[in-house]
Amino acid sequence: MPARDVIDKALAEGRTALTAPEGRELCQEYGIATPAEGLATSADEAVRLAGEIGFPVVLKIVSPDILHKTDAGGVLVGLKSADEVRAGYEKIIANARAHDPDATIDGVQVQQRVAGGHEVIVGAVTDPTFGKVVAFGLGGVLVEVLKDVTFRLAPVSGDDALTMLDDIEAAEVLKGARGAEPANRRALAGLIERVGRLVTDIPEIVEVDLNPVFADANGAVAADVRVLIGQPAPEAERLPREEILRQMNRIFKPRSVAVIGASAETGKIGNSVMRNLINGGYQGRIYPINPKAGEIMGLKAYPSIGDVPGDVDVAVFAIPAAFVAAALEEAGRKGVAGAVMIPSGFAETGNVEGQKEIVEIARRHGVRMLGPNIYGYYYTPENLCATFCTPYDVRGSVALTSQSGGIGMAILGFSRTTKMGVSAIVGVGNKADVDEDDLLTFFEQDDNTQAVAMHLEDLKDGRGFVEAARRVVRQKPVIVLKAGRTAMGARAAGSHTGALAGDDKVYDDILRQAGVVRAPGLNDMLEYARALPILPAPKGENVVIITGAGGSGVLLSDAIADAGLTLMDIPDDLDAAFRAYIPPFGAAGNPIDITGGEPPRTYENTVRLGLSDDRIHALVLGYWHTIVTPPMVFAELIARVVAEERAKGNIKPVVASLAGDTEVEEACEYLFEHGVVAYPYTTEKPVAVLGAKYRWARAAGLLG
Repeated sequence: MPARDVIDKALAEGRTALTAPEGRELCQEYGIATPAEGLATSADEAVRLAGEIGFPVVLKIVSPDILHKTDAGGVLVGLKSADEVRAGYEKIIANARAHDPDATIDGVQVQQRVAGGHEVIVGAVTDPTFGKVVAFGLGGVLVEVLKDVTFRLAPVSGDDALTMLDDIEAAEVLKGARGAEPANRRALAGLIERVGRLVTDIPEIVEVDLNPVFADANGAVAADVRVLIGQPAPEAERLPREEILRQMNRIFKPRSVAVIGASAETGKIGNSVMRNLINGGYQGRIYPINPKAGEIMGLKAYPSIGDVPGDVDVAVFAIPAAFVAAALEEAGRKGVAGAVMIPSGFAETGNVEGQKEIVEIARRHGVRMLGPNIYGYYYTPENLCATFCTPYDVRGSVALTSQSGGIGMAILGFSRTTKMGVSAIVGVGNKADVDEDDLLTFFEQDDNTQAVAMHLEDLKDGRGFVEAARRVVRQKPVIVLKAGRTAMGARAAGSHTGALAGDDKVYDDILRQAGVVRAPGLNDMLEYARALPILPAPKGENVVIITGAGGSGVLLSDAIADAGLTLMDIPDDLDAAFRAYIPPFGAAGNPIDITGGEPPRTYENTVRLGLSDDRIHALVLGYWHTIVTPPMVFAELIARVVAEERAKGNIKPVVASLAGDTEVEEACEYLFEHGVVAYPYTTEKPVAVLGAKYRWARAAGLLG
């Protein structure tokens, strides 16, 4: 029976799971190898099938009502004779009746026993954020204990399938560690691809478990198949990219902005928005909307947005939630492109219906809506400060978004303190309409933005985000701080794959699949955003440490391992070249320890050599505060050498860790201003930033 017919039949019967023989039919159609087997409805038939298949065999209960066969005593392994099969058949039937007297029993599956090789799991689950997701990892009875598993969006390409094999902790085991026979990587990758095609072709498949899969040098065989089914969730509606860009360009580059709820009274949100727009230097037309005022802050006020004589691109809402729907209707009739919904009091407070109402109004009129429950947004190239929060006007090349107002203000403060500068800061709040996908689509083609950093608590459309992020990371880093790593917790699931997918691992793997750089914390996200546009992209994996202190060299080496970077194995000729510049009691190799008492010229010679040799792809500098080479002397020297070498075409990322008295803080600021990422009092942070740059460069295909 074709796979489609198998699914339709089971759904028509009101079932949520396929029987094992039905699962095997799907496997056969998709080229997934399973052991020889047959369905017995009597002990005599079980004996006959076992004789045809060949001993030893496995017996399994077949019942649409018994999903977890082992829990019901419905599995017997390694039966070696006709007598054992006959007795086993009766025992399994009795166990099933005792487990669930009302269960429908189709019979007993007699299956060829498969053993040897490596036990792995290949499965798929329907994730609420990303849809169909394929899983691979160590299998067998301990799968949910070890949780050594990785996930990818379905369908899975050949290259992605192969990366899954290397992405689990036991990757070396599958390659044949300690003399064991390696698994056939092509066969396993092919199996992963087939499972991805299966769940993509048949959206009614909710979960799939192939566990255990026995993988050896000859191939991969799925010993047990479990398939859960149900009605597919509707796919998210996505606007064409060109339409998103048209709308986003009007929102970020508006010719006019109306403030609905504008006020002349200090302390009111509508007053703060007006002040920020005017004092921020926005050059477009500003229309205050207030039925009780004739003029606000020197500008003519209008009773409603419909009374404004000209076109309006953006309307900032600074009114209570109860009045939003009516005002949005007027804005829609006016032809507004963007509605910036500052008011709270919608889904975040339980007012789900109120939020649905304004979404319906916005969609009916073709209005794109930011929020509700946001602080507004900033776009510095247009001097646009459409927010009730602190004004900000320092231009830079980083766009930052946040789902939380508090995080948005942290972004603002960090940007000001570090002099990072931004192209945009955007609040997304409840994400009733505009979300990260829309913003990525705009920032992708925005010449003013060279990196994007996003704080998010969830994704409204995981696949839409991945699609947009994959496009952007080809040119610009996308950094994500995903909050709520432990919030999902474990969930009740009908399969091992479903249980394993109930935590943050799915987000982690799929964001990495998209090429996104995930930040572990808020400060990390902000530092990555600040540093990644400064650092040149590396051209290879060879990292060299040059340090004035042996202790920092050891810590920097540890940090390099933690960041997934590679310490270069220094060849003999390069080792000799470095030794020519360092004292006899120093240490070449990698780290290169020039010792703490060396004058500036030792730093200059070794760093210049590191930048000029094509075999070295990135430098990590460890500085120790001494009177011989004071902090600012070191900073000015390194900035000059790096600039001179870059002018010659020797362009490499350079990061530095500075240890010393408080003067190292000023030295780090100077280095940052001159294109060298530097941090005081830490060996971990500069290397973590370099690691983030490498993760993006790999995703963008810049390392070959």
